[in-house]
Amino acid sequence: MSLPDFEQKKIIVALLSFGEKLSFKNDNIIITGTSGIRHQSSCYRLFAVILIGHTTITTGLLQRAKKFSFSILLMTHSLRPYGSWLSKAEGNVTLRKKQYFYKGAEIAQHIIANKIDQQIAAIQKRRSKSSELKEAIKLLKKYRKRLPNENYDFQDILGLEGIASRVYFGQMFDEMGWVRRSPRTKLDITNLLLDIGYTQLFHFVDVLLNLYGFDTYQGIYHKTFYQRKSLVCDLVEPFRPLVDYQIRRAHKLGQIHEKDFSVINKQYRIFGKTAEPYIEWLLKSLLEHKQEIFLYVQSYYRAFMQDKPIDLYPVFRGWR
Repeated sequence: MSLPDFEQKKIIVALLSFGEKLSFKNDNIIITGTSGIRHQSSCYRLFAVILIGHTTITTGLLQRAKKFSFSILLMTHSLRPYGSWLSKAEGNVTLRKKQYFYKGAEIAQHIIANKIDQQIAAIQKRRSKSSELKEAIKLLKKYRKRLPNENYDFQDILGLEGIASRVYFGQMFDEMGWVRRSPRTKLDITNLLLDIGYTQLFHFVDVLLNLYGFDTYQGIYHKTFYQRKSLVCDLVEPFRPLVDYQIRRAHKLGQIHEKDFSVINKQYRIFGKTAEPYIEWLLKSLLEHKQEIFLYVQSYYRAFMQDKPIDLYPVFRGWR
């Protein structure tokens, strides 16, 4: 897929109510309910369809997804992913052999260096810079200078990333009662929103990687773990600050309301129609940079396949 083709593609997020179903007619995807057609889009322009809630999907729609190369992602009303029907490039054996034989740490260092650069750029966007913020930026720049380092192994990279992230999160969410990043525990509203935003980012990058035929379970930084798409975990890293900044921005704009959330078994949750505006503004942060993310994955594929030197691997520059 070329960039001009990708620019014309749409991502549809459908929050489904009871009884609504998906089907197709004349190469259009249609969402229908008791009151008739709710949404209709041409299959030619689809990149991905994210379905939230319970629905029925026809075999004809799945066939169209294969024919027109768009992906279908399924999530519960509590925004937990439970299934997917991905558009894939099949049989890229050469690529997968390269993945399985690659054991170096160069690419991992490159990715984490890019992530720290974007963390710095994200907190530098703050207009008012306290002494604490200035010190945090100074520390992050100090950590960034440690990469690349030919003596670093994966544990060294992981340790540096962890230290940098603690400094960064402390300043990004300092006005939101930040305690710590705790993935999937949903211990507060900010962690829940991070989980939702990162999940959207994860699926977006996953779909892009599948276009080239990567084994998304074979990582170059995150180690192989049962049923974990480690390569997706790797390549989302430079883009995470997009989600972080959007959450901080929403807080400043008064778009986050505690009454919208429920606490179940000491975990914050958000459901149904109440979640719709949160999903919308979180996804917006990614769609504003969708071309850059597409080109990053495309360039990564070309660099990896052609064994290019590390300085020719892609760098996401975000706001810089």
